[in-house]
Amino acid sequence: MSVISYHAPAEWVIHIYTDGSSRGNPGPGGYGIVMDLVGMTHRKEFSEGFRRTTNNRMELLAVIVALEKLKSPGQKVIVFTDSKYVAEAVQKQWIFHWEKNSFQTKKNPDLWQRFLNIYRQHWVTFKWIKGHSNHQQNERCHSLAVQASLHKRMKVDQVYEQQDPFS
Repeated sequence: MSVISYHAPAEWVIHIYTDGSSRGNPGPGGYGIVMDLVGMTHRKEFSEGFRRTTNNRMELLAVIVALEKLKSPGQKVIVFTDSKYVAEAVQKQWIFHWEKNSFQTKKNPDLWQRFLNIYRQHWVTFKWIKGHSNHQQNERCHSLAVQASLHKRMKVDQVYEQQDPFS
């Protein structure tokens, strides 16, 4: 796993833009990430594809992977996502109720638990943005996610495929 190569001082803010994609739901999918250090020209992009997954898994995994790429804890981060599934789970604090109930009846508990582990290491704010509204970074993330979903060799989303009776 590659890691952001800079250590942002505490007063700096990192903007993370994410998007997930699935061709079919479930189907081949991918995520795209753009990370900007505010006030600097430093930008990183990441993407990865999976042979069988869902759009919501890719939306959430994009955020997780982006946060995991931060080199040190305590970073100030604003995550821009077009996924209400992800943004509202945090903004409306649903995720903390889900956690108290061991994610019973919730989809993607493996990813939500992984998210909470990394989320708690930083100062993270979520901002929902409308998808496909000509937002430059969101459009770039979307393009990265779609391209990743088209690769010939993709990773296996093992947790999902073990749970999916149609795999």
